Amino acid sequence: MTNRENHAEGVTALEVGGKRIILVATAHVSKQSAELAESVIKEEEPDTVCVELCTSRHQSIRNSDRWRQMDIVKVIKEKKAFLLLANMMLTSFQKRIGEKLGVRPGEEMIRALDAAEDAGAEICLADRDIAVTLSRTWRSTGLWNKIKLFFQMILSMGGIEDIDEQTVEDMKKEDILQSLLSELEKSHPSIRRILIDERDRYMAHKIRNAHGEKIVAVVGAGHVPGIKKYLYEEIDHVSLETVPPRGKGLYVFKWLLPAIIILVIAAGFYYGGAQAGKSMIFWWLAVNAVFAGLGAAAAFAHPATIVAALAAAPLTSLNPLIAAGWVAGLVEAWVRKPRVADLEDLPTDILSVKGFWRNKVTRILLIVVFANIGSSVGTFVALPLMVRIMGI
Repeated sequence: MTNRENHAEGVTALEVGGKRIILVATAHVSKQSAELAESVIKEEEPDTVCVELCTSRHQSIRNSDRWRQMDIVKVIKEKKAFLLLANMMLTSFQKRIGEKLGVRPGEEMIRALDAAEDAGAEICLADRDIAVTLSRTWRSTGLWNKIKLFFQMILSMGGIEDIDEQTVEDMKKEDILQSLLSELEKSHPSIRRILIDERDRYMAHKIRNAHGEKIVAVVGAGHVPGIKKYLYEEIDHVSLETVPPRGKGLYVFKWLLPAIIILVIAAGFYYGGAQAGKSMIFWWLAVNAVFAGLGAAAAFAHPATIVAALAAAPLTSLNPLIAAGWVAGLVEAWVRKPRVADLEDLPTDILSVKGFWRNKVTRILLIVVFANIGSSVGTFVALPLMVRIMGI
């Protein structure tokens, strides 16, 4: 087993298990990276070309009409609103950098795919599904970090004015998701494990087991050190493809919290009398409703949707099986049903903050997330107020 560095910068050749594996390190929005990926494949004529794409991301760069097939009601019912919104924000982040530099997002992957087809090589989509990665990240964080994660992604909608080609070359050292969530990663180290280390292992497994004796793998430069390390190890890829179930502690807490709230109100009636009990109910209803309503309003929801959020939040907060944001999102989808034009405009609307709030599809997703955040915040604000009424 040998390890030889190629003379071309960004290209590493390895011998692993009788296979020659050539790793091509790229930046995801870089002309030089796109040219490098294409030239290496043409020169090497590999049996298989592995690319840092999953099935959904491959479809997104190959099928520009995929948005038209979206069923927003189904997305809400399947509790995938945040995942879809996060994926759109990630796409927006890449597209805006690409437009600034005159490069299509994923250009290096597109050129690699085209070169592989021209060379008659098999194509291996080596990356883990983005939905699995985002779900594992979401499950690993608490409520406060979830809120920070969401708002950091919103803030990423701005702040690319100072990005130039040199900055993009510097971004080769990081994964695009890691760049987007860099601030949150500092306070939550497990995010790096999920975004980088787990995907390094997953891609190393896919590359090592790709068909043929000569493999070219086009991956982000931030993944190359980890892939080189894990290529020589046996990887349990099945566990990396699985979204772990919610912890029992969280499940118990979701049912325990409503019970605590009901007991606190009952204690208010018992120890403080009818007036105290009624005051506690008022504060519970008012605070939950107001915060959920503010969340919906922040996403420019229809007045009927805001009313639905106001009415639903105090009740849904007592029922772990339903959330205020889901109710608000479904009402918004009903009163402002997205048109075909909204679906067709998604690729351009997601390029700006204004577009996210203007497009009926993304606005519905924002309403779901904002109303849920508002309802959650309202719950934790209302409880101390209720306890103070009892004089505790």
